[in-house]
Amino acid sequence: MLSKAKFSLLCLGAMAVWSAASPASAEEWTRNTVHGGEISRSVSHDGNVYTGSTTRTGPNGGTYTSNSTCVAGVVDRCSRSYSGAGPNGKTFSGQRYSAAGPFGGRSVGSFTGPNGNTVYGFRRWRR
Repeated sequence: MLSKAKFSLLCLGAMAVWSAASPASAEEWTRNTVHGGEISRSVSHDGNVYTGSTTRTGPNGGTYTSNSTCVAGVVDRCSRSYSGAGPNGKTFSGQRYSAAGPFGGRSVGSFTGPNGNTVYGFRRWRR
């Protein structure tokens, strides 16, 4: 008969083998928003690399698109770019890069507004 500890180790080993042998997985969905728009989301991962995209369309014709990639590890690193257009045709865009580890993290990004001006930001935090 297997002891509780041996059974736990057996289950842990089976999960490790399954996760290493499993192919890349993906999830996609689309739904309507409360006010008549639509939002679509797609997320996938291959090993420790995660990618995702979001598209949102408002009832008045505004759009928003975001793409991101994250790498999981001792230090998690992510990059995200986004852009959008309002119903009046004015556009905006931006990007953000971040890294977070066991002791804190850093994030830097930029935003370009409809008038063409770009604003940069930097943030650092400790845990």
